Amino acid sequence: MSDAELPEQRDEAEPAVITPYRDGPLLVRGPFRLVDQDGREIEVSRRTVALCRCGKSKLRPLCDGTHKQAGFTAPSGAEDRSRPSPAA
Repeated sequence: MSDAELPEQRDEAEPAVITPYRDGPLLVRGPFRLVDQDGREIEVSRRTVALCRCGKSKLRPLCDGTHKQAGFTAPSGAEDRSRPSPAA
């Protein structure tokens, strides 16, 4: 990856990019604000953070890697909602 592609060096006018990782967190890169449901800012000191998708992290809303032990599974792309989901 070249220096021009590093997330920390992106133009402030460029929007954040959120990438769902297969069986893992949502990775947020770029300038963003993280707020709770009441609008209070959640302090983050990095421009790239991983947000929990499995619900098991002890650092929620941030990811702590617990999804691996929990056996969390989810696709990286959008799920096809036109197909019926498998029986649980």
